[in-house]
Amino acid sequence: MLDSATGAVIGSAVGDALGAPFEFGPEGAFSARFPRPGEGGEMCGGGGWDPGEATDDTQMAVLVAESLLECDGLELPDVFRRFRRWAAAEPKDIGLQTEAVLTSGDPWDTAAALHFQVNQRAAGNGALMRAAPSAVYFARQGREATMEAARRLSALTHGDRAAWEGTAIFHELIRVALAGGNPLTAVEDTLKAVHEDHRDRYTTVLAPDWHPDQATEFNGAVWPCLGSAVWALRTTPSYEDAVRAAIDLGGDTDTVAAVTGGLAGAVYGIGAVPKRWTEVLHVPLPGFGERVLDAGELEQLTRRLAE
Repeated sequence: MLDSATGAVIGSAVGDALGAPFEFGPEGAFSARFPRPGEGGEMCGGGGWDPGEATDDTQMAVLVAESLLECDGLELPDVFRRFRRWAAAEPKDIGLQTEAVLTSGDPWDTAAALHFQVNQRAAGNGALMRAAPSAVYFARQGREATMEAARRLSALTHGDRAAWEGTAIFHELIRVALAGGNPLTAVEDTLKAVHEDHRDRYTTVLAPDWHPDQATEFNGAVWPCLGSAVWALRTTPSYEDAVRAAIDLGGDTDTVAAVTGGLAGAVYGIGAVPKRWTEVLHVPLPGFGERVLDAGELEQLTRRLAE
């Protein structure tokens, strides 16, 4: 389990850092620049990111992880305070909707709901992107507990239940992988636990014959983001190939690759994540001093989450 858990957390962070320089770029940009896998240099940086630098996806994931550990469980007000402190420090990147909720001044338990009431748009992938550490933490508690925890964490910043259900599915697929199962064969059963108002849409994007080209929304939305990650896992034979396929989809490359990396890392384990990628990985934490976590510190964090 620890091998898979570390693969999930570090695998997600690596996908995030790899995909960041290609965000909003065209399809196939990653493979066009790095056509021969294994030659190195893929942690290239660009677009405002240093080589190996993780984005808001992983930064928020670390904040969730540290809250779970320091509070010995899910303390939603504490998670929200950490998010708000981070957002106030003006990180390099933050989702527009997440920023609006965290800077609204509204209480932790109503900020996202109030935002959704006014805007009616909150089905982005900003809750899904940060879910690898919490998926590891709650995995031992079983399906119902891990899916409910995902929903509650998502609801801190996303008022649309679609975002909650996508994150809940991700939590459960990671749980299956950490238990030694195959998350792809668990999809059908997992969908039975999804809220009935959102089950059909997730059934569509998680179907074996679905392709990201069939998406009806930009992959910054939660449905095609999760669907693309599962597609990448399903159609490739390794962690590295899955992440490459995710980035080559274009669009919201850092988050699609982070979600893919979390799933693929859980399936293949940390040994499948190339060291040439992990050795330059680093996670700044704006608002929390000058802290910058490296892969070794993420591994230690994951060990505590898993144990």
